[in-house]
Amino acid sequence: MQKLLELTACETIARVAKGDLTVETLTRTYLDHIAVVEPDIEAWQHLDPDHAIMMAKAIDAAPDVGPLKGMLVGVKDVIDTVDMPTTYGSKAYVGHRPRSDAAVVAQFRKAGALLLGKTVSTEFAAAAPGKTRNPFDLARTPGGSSSGSAAAIGGGMVQVALGTQTAGSTIRPASFCGVVAYKPTYDVIERTGTKPLANSFDTIGVMAKDVRDVALFTSVVGGRPRLTIPDALSTPKVILYRSEAWPVAQPEAEIALQRAIAALSTKGVCVTEKPLVNGFDRLLQTFAMVMEWEVSRALYYEYRFLPDKLHPRSIEMIEACLRTATPERYDDGVKRIAWARANIDLLFGDADVLITPPSPGEAPLGLEKTGDASFNCMWSMLHAPCVTVPAGLGPNNMPIGVQVIGRPGEDARTLSAAAFLEDALKAA
Repeated sequence: MQKLLELTACETIARVAKGDLTVETLTRTYLDHIAVVEPDIEAWQHLDPDHAIMMAKAIDAAPDVGPLKGMLVGVKDVIDTVDMPTTYGSKAYVGHRPRSDAAVVAQFRKAGALLLGKTVSTEFAAAAPGKTRNPFDLARTPGGSSSGSAAAIGGGMVQVALGTQTAGSTIRPASFCGVVAYKPTYDVIERTGTKPLANSFDTIGVMAKDVRDVALFTSVVGGRPRLTIPDALSTPKVILYRSEAWPVAQPEAEIALQRAIAALSTKGVCVTEKPLVNGFDRLLQTFAMVMEWEVSRALYYEYRFLPDKLHPRSIEMIEACLRTATPERYDDGVKRIAWARANIDLLFGDADVLITPPSPGEAPLGLEKTGDASFNCMWSMLHAPCVTVPAGLGPNNMPIGVQVIGRPGEDARTLSAAAFLEDALKAA
């Protein structure tokens, strides 16, 4: 059983295609493991073992073999599923049953992957945390808002899990839980059927334990075959970028980056450093100017008509957005973002990717907050593809990662650079 759990999704897909493994056997193995670890971690919002086994048998019996047959997927509970409740992480939607699958769910089902269950989200993928605990230390946050997805991968309970990212909700929890995460360029994965938070930034992300797994999944559901990782990886040009978020970085963030730089150097990569670039020094403020306007509108129905069913922190967040949001601030923010996107080469120069921390440090103690997204907001705002690559443990024996960032639209190059780094770190 343990050996089966250690396989990547790409490896189990290959075994299923050869006839060495059935989806039913794979599903039963994961469900047995979930029964042991889930009572402590609580990563799942909805899990029906009997339904999962029934679906596995149906996939095994299907005559067509899709490219994802042999992959088990957990889906964040802000993404619609027709055969499972979707509560958006809120008591306001307990028992809610969508009338159709979200586009991304329909795509991976068509490709032969099995939807194992729904993972815990913070309320509306925003500020109010759910029940999930970090699989490496139950007293610490798993991050958010994609808390259940990160913890499910980190706890070995599923192979691939969907998250969403508006600020840092995929990249940061992956670092906290020691897993890989990929936030694609905006709209690479279709968002229809996903609860909106801030439409300018909302992006569906993918988590797994291996860069090649997230690349394969996205290449299929995004209809972009070139995203799969080639066998022979080219040597990337890499810059360590010290953004305006740098003052919140803790010592372990620097340690993880230096591990990555040392590993890359053994593979012939000389990482150069770039300080804060003029004109990119107010991106966090700019992000907030647009975010507050869009959040105050996206969640206004719930705030206006369902306030008694919302978490107090959600109400506090919406009211804060309503106090500060103005059309003038929003329009100014939109103009600033347009300038930054048009001038993004000032950051990259001739580099393929940047590396930065995915979070200020290890997962914080406590479950009341999900961590600081300062190292994520600017990249979500710029629509840049980002990948978290695990880079060992910090001083409290908690996972810490490195964030690989590419130019918008250059997802294939970004994923290949992340795989190069992943391989280098494993070799080191």
